[in-house]
Formats: sequence, structure tokens, C-alpha cells
Amino acid sequence: MTIKTGREAAQAARAAARSARQAAAEARRREVPLDFPRAWVEFADPADDEQVFRCDLTWLTSRWSCVFGRGCHGIEPGRASDGCCTLGAHWSDEDDEARVLGHAARLTPETWQYHDAGTDADGALDPELVNEAGPDGERQTRRLDGACIFLNRPGFPGGEGCALHTLALSEGREPLETKPDVCWQLPVRRTYEWVERPDETTYLQIGIGEYDRRGWGPGGHDLQWWCTGSPDAHVAAEPLYIGYRAELVEMMGEQAYEVLAAHCAAHLSSPTPVAPHPADPS
Repeated sequence: MTIKTGREAAQAARAAARSARQAAAEARRREVPLDFPRAWVEFADPADDEQVFRCDLTWLTSRWSCVFGRGCHGIEPGRASDGCCTLGAHWSDEDDEARVLGHAARLTPETWQYHDAGTDADGALDPELVNEAGPDGERQTRRLDGACIFLNRPGFPGGEGCALHTLALSEGREPLETKPDVCWQLPVRRTYEWVERPDETTYLQIGIGEYDRRGWGPGGHDLQWWCTGSPDAHVAAEPLYIGYRAELVEMMGEQAYEVLAAHCAAHLSSPTPVAPHPADPS
């Protein structure tokens, strides 16, 4: 076995970093434009006559898949192993935080790399140690060593990736039960808009679509790479609406999801594809 000197190891690390940056730059060049034809469907919420869903069939029938740890280039240069966890997670509300931290209290030093940094002297989870004010002043998960405190880094014996995600899988739960709302919903974007009809009646339009670069705000255009428009991430064996069933049911309700699934299936059964996602395999 050849043992590298400190200088050789540093040179190898720099070469690996350059290679990763080049790969990310090439991947970004392969991303499709933000604007392209999309197919949408609108239908009344079977469980609430004051709501109407407006769903992006192009996105929901795409072959997108999370490629964390297997080709993800990350959103920040030099931090591919962070995936989209570099910035930490903003809480959607107090209930979101309380739910997640209730689950996080079951993490151990064996399953969470930063257990010592997020717990008090007695080993109990301390909300103030796992949170911080983000750039916008809003409460979010603390960033430690450049990424979310709940992100286990490469080389951690308990496995790399989100400790909350791993916790859910180890307990036979859906990850959406243990992770912040913003994390488990990505890359599906849910929006709300009150719409007034010509007869002056109103309804709540709930949009279900793609969380593309614009979903991040102005800074989204500066991300090193983003997966929703990248062919590198459109590699799933089944359409998104099937692979993300649990998340979509949580967002829409069981009845609305079944209506959506029927529309998606009909859309895919068309002999001539209508507005397919351009990042999908051709």
C-alpha cells in the first residue's frame, strides 16, 4: 500500500475539487431552460368545495429522482456531498419546528454526527443549539461546518446524509414525518392563491408544480446546480407522481391525489406525448 505524503494528499484533494467543479459546470450547461411548454390540469378538491387544484402534469409525470449521493452536484461549489442541505432549513411555522425536534430528540451519537453540538450537558436536544436566525432573520436549522446541523458528512460511521431522513427509514416511517416541511416537499412546489370568478365567487387555487431555480428566489439563479431541470436527475424508473405518492397525499389529501393520479395516467397514455419534460430521457 502506498502512503501519500501530506503534500501529495493536498494535491490530490485539489485535483478532486477541480474535477468536481468541472463536472458541476458541465452539468449546469446541460440544464434545460426555465421556460418551456407545460401541460396543466385543474380540478375541484373532492374534500373541499372551496378549493381547486392546478397541477403541472409535465412535472408530475416526469422521471425526476433525487440523486443525493449518486450523482448530485450540490448547490454550492466544493460541497457536492451537501446536496441541497448547505443552506439549512427554514421552518414553515412553530408546529413544523416542534414536530421535527420531537423526532430529533430520538437521535443518538451513533446516528447523528453533531449530536454533541445540538444537545445540552445531559444529552437532551436543545432547540437553541440546533437553530439560528437565517440571512432573512427567520428561524432555521443551524448551519455547522458549512451545512445543516442535521446533515451527517461523508465518513461518519452512522452513514452520510440527513440524520432525520435516516431516522425515519430506520423506524419504518415516511421521511416526511421527521423532516422539515421545506425538505420533504422539495422539489414539489405548493402555492396558494385566492381567485375571483366573473360571478364574484372565490376559490382557493392550490398549485402543485416544479420547484425550479425560481422557487429559491433571486438567489436560485446562482446555485451551482439544480436538479429539477437537469437530465442527470431525470433517471427514475417510474413517474414522479408515483414515486412521490406519500408526499403528494400529504400535500393534497388522499381523494385529490387519486384524481391527480388518474389525470397523470391519462396524460402518459396519450399516443402522442403532450409537453413532456425536456430533461426527461428522449
